[in-house]
Amino acid sequence: FDARHYRLDLRRAPMLQLVYAQDEAQARWVAILLFHHMALDHTALEVVQQEMQAHLMGEAGQLVDPVPYRNYVAQARLGTSEAEHEAFFRQMLGGIDEPTLAFGLAQVQGDGRGIEEVTVAVDEALSLGLRSQARRLGVSAASLIHLAWGRVMALASGQENVVFGTVLLGRMQGGDGADRALGMFINTLPICVSVGEQSVRDAVKMTHARLTAMLAHEHASLALAQRCSSVASSTPLFSALLNYRHSSIEVTDALLSAWNGMQMLSSEERTNYPLTMNVDDLGDGFSLTALVEARIGAQRICDYMHVALRSLFDALEHAPRQPVQSLAVLPPTERRQLLDTWNASPQTYAHDTLIHGQFEACAVAQPDAVAVVFESRTLTYGELNARANRLAHRLLSLGIRPDERVAICVERGLDMIVGLLGILKAGAGYVPLDPAYPLERLAFMIEDSAPVAIVVHTATQALLVDESVRLIDLDNCGLAS
Repeated sequence: FDARHYRLDLRRAPMLQLVYAQDEAQARWVAILLFHHMALDHTALEVVQQEMQAHLMGEAGQLVDPVPYRNYVAQARLGTSEAEHEAFFRQMLGGIDEPTLAFGLAQVQGDGRGIEEVTVAVDEALSLGLRSQARRLGVSAASLIHLAWGRVMALASGQENVVFGTVLLGRMQGGDGADRALGMFINTLPICVSVGEQSVRDAVKMTHARLTAMLAHEHASLALAQRCSSVASSTPLFSALLNYRHSSIEVTDALLSAWNGMQMLSSEERTNYPLTMNVDDLGDGFSLTALVEARIGAQRICDYMHVALRSLFDALEHAPRQPVQSLAVLPPTERRQLLDTWNASPQTYAHDTLIHGQFEACAVAQPDAVAVVFESRTLTYGELNARANRLAHRLLSLGIRPDERVAICVERGLDMIVGLLGILKAGAGYVPLDPAYPLERLAFMIEDSAPVAIVVHTATQALLVDESVRLIDLDNCGLAS
């Protein structure tokens, strides 16, 4: 039952099981509680834990009768109508036409493999300060957490209006006894957080108002909410989650005695999303748990969130009118690396020479040196310069004038470099079109940028056959690499 490899089979019960074995070498019994999220959520797991404690403490007779999950289902069906859900999310998301994909993470159908997990505690002084600011502003601590996460998402995506999934409790309108029922109550829904030029104070108020309004829609379907945005249905609206949850447990001597001799060895939870931030509200303090693809780094995400929370508190304390987009996110060490270490080059570059002019100088100085490598193929400076020159002459022969825009839609590889350089040599500006974008997105970018021509190759030409703009095929013009 190694969680790195073992997965529950949804076609076969049970979805909740306790597996145990005797560890003779360590003179102990080892158990693992396996469950699927469709059977338990965080609150339901606490209910299971409380019932186990009652048995350990000899208080099983005091347990109340369980509430059937069907009661919750019936109550949910009596709530807010689908039309009301749609109106709410269309008002919030209707203007969003670009997904928020932090770090470019776009795969939202993962199985939890390759995910790194790190947990850190928010320092006590900062935790108390955040709660104090929340009380002063008349908002929830969750509102501050959501705004800070929105600032992290803005840094990681390059956007000011960011969308991420927030996990709602799902029990607010679940009827009597919903807080004691087992089952899947939580619901993930998109929330849009604006982290642009508005003041930090205003951003907190706006985020709180949006979260409060969402409570009436906690049972809306994620599919419905995503349809209300202007993002193409084939593209995920977001790829990151924030799960804010209350996890405070009052520790008593009797409770400690009941669990005496038992030890928690480890726990693991995974979602299908590549980036998740769990924030546990422990009553006084907060705990941050980042789950993210290992190549991004879970500790890095925790550091970003901690810095964002610190920046938010400092701004509310000393400069509440400060623009929220100015809140720091990068830790000092990473900031120094970006600004100082990686810029500490002994090379002096001419400030009056365009980039393609500098490239041409390199091509003259070392024409046989390798300039570009892609998989098993290479281009020397001389070869790349010659191909780019041919494309530039082709563009000029078509009447392309300086400062006009030429789009380029080619797959990543040598042809992309040839195309970019050739467009610059012709005096034009390039508009990059990613062939992986949905057709609706490509059409919008072409309409918005109004290029005079589009550089393509055979693999991408079919994507743009309906466009009225002139296509320049690198393959058929003898310009391909």
